[in-house]
Amino acid sequence: MSRTVGCIGGGQLGRMLALAAAPLGVRFRFLDPSLDACAGDVGELLVGPYDDPGLLDRLADGADAVTYEFENVQVEAARRVGAAPDARALERGQDRLVEKELFRSLGIPTARYGSLEDTGLPALVKSRRFGYDGKGQRIAETLVVLGDDELAEEIVPFDRELSIVAARGRGGETVFYPLAENEHRGGILAVSRAPAPDARQGEAERIATKLLDALGYVGVLAVELFEVAGTLLANEFAPRVHNTGHWTIDGAVTSQFENHVRAVLGLPLGSTEALGESVMLNLVGHAPPVERLLAVPGAHVHLYGKAPRPGRKLGHVTLVDADEARIADVAALASSAWQS
Repeated sequence: MSRTVGCIGGGQLGRMLALAAAPLGVRFRFLDPSLDACAGDVGELLVGPYDDPGLLDRLADGADAVTYEFENVQVEAARRVGAAPDARALERGQDRLVEKELFRSLGIPTARYGSLEDTGLPALVKSRRFGYDGKGQRIAETLVVLGDDELAEEIVPFDRELSIVAARGRGGETVFYPLAENEHRGGILAVSRAPAPDARQGEAERIATKLLDALGYVGVLAVELFEVAGTLLANEFAPRVHNTGHWTIDGAVTSQFENHVRAVLGLPLGSTEALGESVMLNLVGHAPPVERLLAVPGAHVHLYGKAPRPGRKLGHVTLVDADEARIADVAALASSAWQS
């Protein structure tokens, strides 16, 4: 029997959710204000504001589940459609101060945060809401007055950036993907490698489990982490499928996207076992000619159907168990795209 999932947001994450759902006989219906939302290529598209009551009701009508693909969905919109993950995750994750206080209340270590007196100088000053891909951030070298919508965070001398992606089903079944090691460029993810070598997998799983339990979570959740002198500090969490989990499409038995669909529908979760050592490279700003990417043996190319624009994620390429020469070839092509 065919199932339908409604999704608030019609970007590339929604697109990849629908692509993962199709082999399971699951259709997607999206709500997005953009007529050319890229997820509209692979599912029904309702066009209008994310918080339009009538459109939200249409999104949920006849759907077996409703989810969302970005974390700035209005909380009341998620509540109206009974979205999974629960709206509590949005409430805690949309405000950096509330998020950090949640970490603290659960005994999850973080960098120092609060006022500039709390963090010391220099420090990062971040907008409390609507920051992503490095947006809404600046460095403070001297004591300044922060706005009500700002938060200071300690600049952490981390050894590397890691992330863990977890999925929890409606019955509480939980699975974890291997930790990924991540590199950012200008605040935007450039490269993920998974499984991360010599990573503290158990510690990361305990951190993610505390969040899953506290939020009554159903679906995929990602936690971004700093590794500092052999310990893990939580940076932020995302209540959705995540860029650092894109490698799972080609590099794991079950992708994060398929497991999210399974979770919100109450279906059994799939294995998260890695099929090898994966490297995922983002294509940002401009996508190189697809024939040049495909000329690299073993390259798995995923283009999102979005128009080029500086700083915009247009696709990604994944290599599994590739030698360094092939990785370097794709990295050179991806780097040229960033510079276009």
